[in-house]
Amino acid sequence: MSDDRLIVALDVPNALEGLKLAEQIGDAVSFYKIGLGMLTGGGFALANELKGEFGKRIFMDLKLFDIGATVENAVRGLAQYDLDFLTVHGDPYVVKAAKEGASGKDLKILAVTILTSLDRADLDGALIKDGEIKDLVQERAGNAFLAGADGVIASPQEAALIRALPEAEGKLIVTPGVRPAGADLGDQKRVATPANAIADGADHIVVGRPIWRADDPRKAAQAIIAELANL
Repeated sequence: MSDDRLIVALDVPNALEGLKLAEQIGDAVSFYKIGLGMLTGGGFALANELKGEFGKRIFMDLKLFDIGATVENAVRGLAQYDLDFLTVHGDPYVVKAAKEGASGKDLKILAVTILTSLDRADLDGALIKDGEIKDLVQERAGNAFLAGADGVIASPQEAALIRALPEAEGKLIVTPGVRPAGADLGDQKRVATPANAIADGADHIVVGRPIWRADDPRKAAQAIIAELANL
């Protein structure tokens, strides 16, 4: 039994390995994320195959960021692929342009707040304004919602703060940086367990390495789904 609250990140080198992984996991997972690292390895072909042949939902994680006209045109083209979720950076003008590009389609535009691999030192290096990350994430999320975003990407540590926003009513919160208890954190710095992320207000959790690096990816995915079922 699958649970589409779990999105598995296919962060493998190419479409052949991604398809092999999806076949290993089988019907245990219904939702997959394909990111930038897969694009030159056949990411769009994999998205089409998983969607058309296997009936999976697809989250294309491209984090688009450019001038408004370029973002709008890019999203309009991407919307032809029958994707479910697409990420853009959370700047309001980017969100508005993406929503224009997705007009008339079911594609959900998700705004990136602050990447889960970043901490305050990283933001200082990027000349991002002062303040605690959780406060900046909440502010960016609120602005993205007001600009028309269907949802936001944020770490699970900020999910409850975002869910408390009046602007968040009816909106999606998708949280990467989710790690089962005891799992290696990798490059993630703001993490939580699957159950905690959902309990704090996330609609979907994104899990990659703890599943695709497991000796039995299907079993690893099923363990997370069982954890969510016990909430």
